Amino acid sequence: MKRFLILPVLLLTLLVANPALSADFQKGLTAYKSGDYATALREWTPLAEQGDASAQTNLGVMYDNGDGVPQDYKTAVGWYRLAAKQGHAAAQFNLGVMYEDGTGVPQDYKTAVGWYRLAAEQGDADAQFNLGLMYRNGTGVPQDYKTAVKWYRLAAEQGDADAQSNLGLMYSEGWGVSQNKKTAVKWYRLAAEQGYALAQHNLGLMYRKGQGVPQDDKTAVKWYKLAAEQGIAASQSNLGLMYSEGWGVSQNHKTALKWWRLAAEQGYAQSQYNLGVMYENGQGVPQDYKTAVKWFRLAAEQGNAAAQSNLGSMYLRGQGVPQDNAYAHMWLNIAAASGDKNAVKNRDIVAGKMTPAQIAEAQKLARECVAKNYKGC
Repeated sequence: MKRFLILPVLLLTLLVANPALSADFQKGLTAYKSGDYATALREWTPLAEQGDASAQTNLGVMYDNGDGVPQDYKTAVGWYRLAAKQGHAAAQFNLGVMYEDGTGVPQDYKTAVGWYRLAAEQGDADAQFNLGLMYRNGTGVPQDYKTAVKWYRLAAEQGDADAQSNLGLMYSEGWGVSQNKKTAVKWYRLAAEQGYALAQHNLGLMYRKGQGVPQDDKTAVKWYKLAAEQGIAASQSNLGLMYSEGWGVSQNHKTALKWWRLAAEQGYAQSQYNLGVMYENGQGVPQDYKTAVKWFRLAAEQGNAAAQSNLGSMYLRGQGVPQDNAYAHMWLNIAAASGDKNAVKNRDIVAGKMTPAQIAEAQKLARECVAKNYKGC
C-alpha cells in the first residue's frame, strides 16, 4: 500500500502575545484575534514603520491573507523581508513559504531553503519540517535523506505531527536511517494520537501487516477508520477491504461498499475496481453490469490492470456493454502487457473467435489507447 509524504507547511504564522512588547502591539493582537482587523492595522502599522519586527511580521500576515486590507502578496513579502532581516524566525519562515510557492516573488527554491534554514536554526518547528521536506525531495538542495531526518527529528521532538509522521516513514523505509519498524510505529503513533490522518493510516498498515507491532486486525481497523473519517482515500479503501473480508470486524459487504464508494469518488483506482466487482457479482448491491462497467472503466483509465482485464471480459460477454470482440481483445491485450494472467487467458479465447485482420485492428486500437493514457478508448 502506498505511503504518503505530506506537502510543505503553508500555514502562515501570526505571533502570539509577548509581555515584552508594547501595549499598542498587545492591543493590536487582541483586536486581530477578535476579528477587528481595522484596529489591529491601526495599532501595528506605526510600530512596523518604526522597525518593530513582530509588528512587521503580523502586517505581512494581514496582507498575505487579506485581513482587513486588499490581499497583496508583494506588500506581504516586503513586511516579511524587513522582519526577517532582523532575525525574526516567523518572518523568515513565512518568507521561505513565499519563495517556495512563488507568491509575491518569483519562485526560487534555493532562496526558500535559505530562509527556512535561518528560521530552523532558531528552533522554528515549521521551518525545520519544511527544510526536512526540501532535503527529502531534493528541492532547492541536493536530495539528502540523512539531513532530512535530522530536521524532521528536531521538529518531531517539538511535537510537530507532520514531522513525526514523516520521520516514521523514514524509519519504516530505511531512508537516511537504519530501517526500524518499531521506531517507525513510535513516531506514527505520536502523530496519530494528535489526529494526524496520514499517520493514522500508516499505523493501521503496521498493525495489519504486523510490522513493528504484533499483527492485530482490530487495531488496524481502528486506525484505518479514524483516517478514513478524515477523508484519506487509501484508508477508506483498506477499511472497505477489512469489511469485505471480515478482518478485524464482522464481514459486511454493504459497509465495504460504503467505504469503497467514498474512496472511488475521490478517484482511488483500487476502490473503483472493487466497486466494479461488487456490482458485477451483486455483493452488497443489486447486480448491475452497467454500473460495474462504469467503475471498471474509471479504474482502467488510471492503468489498473485488473480493471482493464475485467472491462475486456465485460466486452467479451456483452455484459453492461454491447458485445464487441475488438474492444474485448484491446482491453485484455493492454492488461496482459502488465502481466495480468487472467487477461492473457481471456485474450487468447477471444482471439480464437477473430480473423487475423480483426486481431490486427484490435492491436491497433490497443496501441492508440496506450498512447492516449487509456482515456477515451
